[in-house]
Amino acid sequence: MGVDKDERQRHLPAGRKAQLAAYVADAGQVTVGELAERFSVSIDTVRRDLDQLSADGVLVRTYGGAVSLSTVYRTDRAVDQRLTLQEQEKEKIAALAATVVQDGSTIMINGGTTTLAVARNLGQHRDLTVATNNLLVPGALPPTAIRDIYLFGGAVRTLTLATIGPVSFRAGGGAELDISCDLALIGVGAVDTEAGYTTSNLAEAAMMQEMISRAGRVAILADSSKFGRRLFAQVSELGSADYLITDTMPPAGLRDALAANEVKIITPAASPRQRAARSAD
Repeated sequence: MGVDKDERQRHLPAGRKAQLAAYVADAGQVTVGELAERFSVSIDTVRRDLDQLSADGVLVRTYGGAVSLSTVYRTDRAVDQRLTLQEQEKEKIAALAATVVQDGSTIMINGGTTTLAVARNLGQHRDLTVATNNLLVPGALPPTAIRDIYLFGGAVRTLTLATIGPVSFRAGGGAELDISCDLALIGVGAVDTEAGYTTSNLAEAAMMQEMISRAGRVAILADSSKFGRRLFAQVSELGSADYLITDTMPPAGLRDALAANEVKIITPAASPRQRAARSAD
């Protein structure tokens, strides 16, 4: 029985990887097991192929599978989808962000999965006051770390599980209270030399701007997949942040622009001593 060209090519490494990449692009999100079954190869072979394709910038590797670039760069995704994207990078960023949080301080945390990871990493802290529009953060905060939790009101974006509204609270008589924080932890959708920090939703951008304006210090959280991109709404210019916390050093042009704006870049490559010094700033 003859074997068609596609069938023969599938069993060649280069051909298989090309077809695998095309399949991920069509499906959007796949598991290692699904790919192993479809292409009749071992789990280890699929993992090696995905690692190589990820290194080549063809797709994004996730825990247990991969997602297409079109899925990664879609401006609005549900929380359950975003939780699987850049998962290891987010955990690294979250651990670093926890080092700039000081015990006894007041912090603001915006919506997003990276900031949610930060909340889970605050277990070594004590006496924190947290104000957030992220509906998942209150349940993720270690109880031993928290003095008070406040949730900003407004409309709920079910896609992101975050509230959209004013960064404010009212007294019993209805008067708006003046609030501020020691540190704002702001996850953004993109970081660009010219555009600064941007996100896809206009109302979220306005809320993030207000959090920044009320903070003594500002830490922007963004993994390296967000460098050199610009989304719909500007959150702020580069210089509004004190720190950019990320998983790897930005490209030279962006790195120079951040330095010119006196933004400290914190990455896993920094030593514990350097991070301790930054947390005391």
